[in-house]
Amino acid sequence: MTDTSVRIDGNTLRLPGGAAVRFIRTLRLPETGTHPLPPGLGEFPVRRVSDHPDTVPEQWRARGGVMLPVYLREAMWLSFGGTTEPVALQVGVGKVCAVSGTPWSDRLARDPQNYVVLPRQPWLDGINSGKGTVRQFVAVPLGLGATVEGQVTGEEVWGGVQLQSFPLSEKRLAEWRETQQRMRSASGPAMGYGAAAPMAMAAPAAPAAAPRSAPAMGLGVGGSMRQEVYRDDRPLSDWAGTAAGRVFVHLVTPPEWRRITGEAPPPSPVDRAAYTRAGLPWFDYYDQDGEDLAPADALDGVKPVGDWLGDDHEPWEAPTSSQVKPLGDAPGKPVQDGDW
Repeated sequence: MTDTSVRIDGNTLRLPGGAAVRFIRTLRLPETGTHPLPPGLGEFPVRRVSDHPDTVPEQWRARGGVMLPVYLREAMWLSFGGTTEPVALQVGVGKVCAVSGTPWSDRLARDPQNYVVLPRQPWLDGINSGKGTVRQFVAVPLGLGATVEGQVTGEEVWGGVQLQSFPLSEKRLAEWRETQQRMRSASGPAMGYGAAAPMAMAAPAAPAAAPRSAPAMGLGVGGSMRQEVYRDDRPLSDWAGTAAGRVFVHLVTPPEWRRITGEAPPPSPVDRAAYTRAGLPWFDYYDQDGEDLAPADALDGVKPVGDWLGDDHEPWEAPTSSQVKPLGDAPGKPVQDGDW
């Protein structure tokens, strides 16, 4: 019987079909202009909702999944490093597809494409704005209308991030494995960009407080960066007709993280001006064989969080050309799913 369990390996989510997903802290970009890829500043810690049944809100228990702590207006990107076999991954933000802008679906679609193909897509930093760009994922509270979900659907119900994986069909996967066996060489694994070592977490403190409603968080958008979302070059029939697994990722404010888990949240985000002044790297990625998806019409009108919360940016210090680095071509207990 096929295992449909999602598992946590360190801070990596491993979905059935082989998809590996990490949530990476990063610098928030200015909301004007188009920028290089910002650096990774460590992984967000990820915990199972089911491990904290006495302190998570009841609605979270019903939806299951995992949770991670994020500051207001903190930016993140999704790393898919560690994915070893082809898999189609749907990424939802408040159950709006981050690739196509269409409502969340339990099926893959091609027109418009509502998924990314791993490991061809090494990471995803934001919603697909087309023409070789994405607009950065930025955390905001629900209730203001600033999330992608609120702007596309007119309401904010879900928040969080949703992931769903579709492996190749059995026949196509067997063919792919046979081809890989013939081509196998001693080359090393592909490198991801700018992922710093995970930040140490403090040991659990005293028992956390009783459950209550928690501030709900979702993803809005920030600045634009140069990143392609690649078109699938396989026919849709190559993929399994049903998802192998899925997971709901709840976004938790740092105070709620401490209350629910008893752990100290990560420190507040790094100041980007100080990062740039220190001469640390930004990144640029190019895949000459990849074809970028067209802009998603439903996502075209999404406004940045600064339009809703006001501009809090300090004067922007752009990285020098020498700072922009070109980049080339185990499981634990299962995560409990729920109703969403």
